[in-house]
Amino acid sequence: MQVTFQDIKKTGINNKPIACITAYTAPMAQIADPLVDIILVGDSLGMTIYGFDSTIPVTIDMMIAHGEAVVRYAKHAMVVVDMSYNTYEHSKEQALENAKKIMEKTKCAAVKLEGGVELAGTIKYLVDNGIPVMGHIGLLPQSVEKMGGYKIQGRNDEGAKKVMNDALAVEKAGAFSIVIEGTIEPVARDITNALKIPTIGIGASPACDGQILVLDDVIGTFTAFSPKFSKRFCDVKPIINAAIAQYAADVKARVFPSEDNCFYPK
Repeated sequence: MQVTFQDIKKTGINNKPIACITAYTAPMAQIADPLVDIILVGDSLGMTIYGFDSTIPVTIDMMIAHGEAVVRYAKHAMVVVDMSYNTYEHSKEQALENAKKIMEKTKCAAVKLEGGVELAGTIKYLVDNGIPVMGHIGLLPQSVEKMGGYKIQGRNDEGAKKVMNDALAVEKAGAFSIVIEGTIEPVARDITNALKIPTIGIGASPACDGQILVLDDVIGTFTAFSPKFSKRFCDVKPIINAAIAQYAADVKARVFPSEDNCFYPK
């Protein structure tokens, strides 16, 4: 019997919440793959990999390249690829064309796009045409300029109602799960209780059916800023710094390469 996401909503994966991580490269995918349930190739790579100030400059070609890299090494986890800014907002037909392009080139399992009520028609169109969609509501990084910055959502009655309505619309449109980002805990909890599909929290609630963080935040390689909702589980930067410093010192001292690192006639 095939397990559905509605089943996962009831019992989780092996009776535990869904563990998701955002990663962008083959080496990191290879490490994360056996440990998590879902790997999201997120457009946050704009900041963590390319040094942009936001996700807005990220292109579909970037998403495809990183999606391909992750899929090559993901043998266990489900891989979901973000649809980047300006690839789905203008029309349902534009969204379908680009979603097909992402899925065909990367071989990922699903795409993710941001938006609620206003994107419900597009999500339904994608799902009706065979594209599995993960929704994304609450704080929407691709829309931070319209939202007045990175503001936590649901702080008043009107805001809470909007996020709930967005969640219900995305579910009704056929998304198989929804990321809730940057939303106050009681609202995220209420949404999780109201939906029949799993919710994935990031700055939302422990009650969500799963959680997601950016790998670079988890291991400490991205330090431009550290959001409150994230947690650094280790700091690999000192280890990396020490290795590079030792390499540079060995090169300058002509210690590396040694004879063991060279090729000689037989």
